[in-house]
Amino acid sequence: MAIVISFTNQKGGVGKTTTAINIAASLAAINKRVLLIDMDSQGNAGTGLGFVRAAHKQNVYDVLMENSKIEENILTTAVKNMHILPASAKLAGAELDMLDLENREYRLRNALDTISNNYDFILIDCPPALGILTVNALTASDYVIIPLQCEFFALEGVQQLLSTIQAIKQKWNPDLDILGMVLTMYDKKLGLTKAVEEDVRNTFGDKVFKTIIPRNVRISEAPSHGKPALFYDFKSTGAQAYLRVATEVVNALEKRI
Repeated sequence: MAIVISFTNQKGGVGKTTTAINIAASLAAINKRVLLIDMDSQGNAGTGLGFVRAAHKQNVYDVLMENSKIEENILTTAVKNMHILPASAKLAGAELDMLDLENREYRLRNALDTISNNYDFILIDCPPALGILTVNALTASDYVIIPLQCEFFALEGVQQLLSTIQAIKQKWNPDLDILGMVLTMYDKKLGLTKAVEEDVRNTFGDKVFKTIIPRNVRISEAPSHGKPALFYDFKSTGAQAYLRVATEVVNALEKRI
């Protein structure tokens, strides 16, 4: 059975999609079978892997609405061992479309149960909101990874997210747990980023991964080339940082299994 991990933070612009893509690619690079699910209507995870939305009909929305089976909507990426279930612009209306659906919180979980044995890891890139799509992702997940940008408002909204995670544990998924927090966009030239790091580590302790993701031009450039940073510039500081985070993820999981 695959280990399912959601990447979530209702605050936008924290590097959530970039983190999901690059950890997925890093796990695939060590011969893990990986499925990345894009639950964000913007579809940036697909774009970052070179997919043009108009060029394919496969999407996670039709899976959630049970219009088609999940295996019919999975695409093979250029990264060996890595597949993607892409987003759809129709996800923007999912709150209303799924309002009256039976077992709406379990739609993604039920679909993943049918393919879980095909993968070692299923990673879910959540939208920057705590609505029904994020609820579906967290209900289907074993763990959560929370990216936090190294800026003044890093902790803004985190308490609400933690409350949401706790509510989902109580209502739909008692086994859900936080695997860790990733500090992103770190700029050592700015004294504020160091202060933010200290604040986050003092607040959450060993829940924060040791590796910090730096601001790095290669990370920013990679999506425009349709590649994870690891395959765009393997030697870049950004790619190497994500490799180390992926190692921390594997090590953290080994301690829990």
